[in-house]
Amino acid sequence: MLVGLHHTALSTPDLERLAGFYREHFGFAVEFDFAWDESNAEFRRTHAAPETKGRVVMLARGASRLELFEYEKPAPRPAGGPRRNADHGIAHLCFEVQQIESEYERLRAAGVAFLSEPVLQATVKVCYGRDPDGNLFELLEFLG
Repeated sequence: MLVGLHHTALSTPDLERLAGFYREHFGFAVEFDFAWDESNAEFRRTHAAPETKGRVVMLARGASRLELFEYEKPAPRPAGGPRRNADHGIAHLCFEVQQIESEYERLRAAGVAFLSEPVLQATVKVCYGRDPDGNLFELLEFLG
């Protein structure tokens, strides 16, 4: 029986920077933080690589979770530049907010890059921004 979506995972070249971004700007808290190396048999079996080494941080806010990985082994393949929503794979993270204009201004004042200001689309307002790794995120406010 499916209970629900537990978390979304992102791989990053700079775990401290990305975790700090989501803690500072979106109010996430660290649920766990640990490093592993090649001697960890469970990670060897579950991470689709014979030898893995790295660190993982699980961030939580309410029922929402982001799992952030920084791998040393295997050597990560760098992203091919900023992703577009149309690119295959994970397109973006979406955060439901209240008072989207205030959230947009708060984040923009903190130096967060946005593709546009909040835009009205039928019964919602939305805008997209980028985290320090270039991952797209959406702010979404339901109206009415």
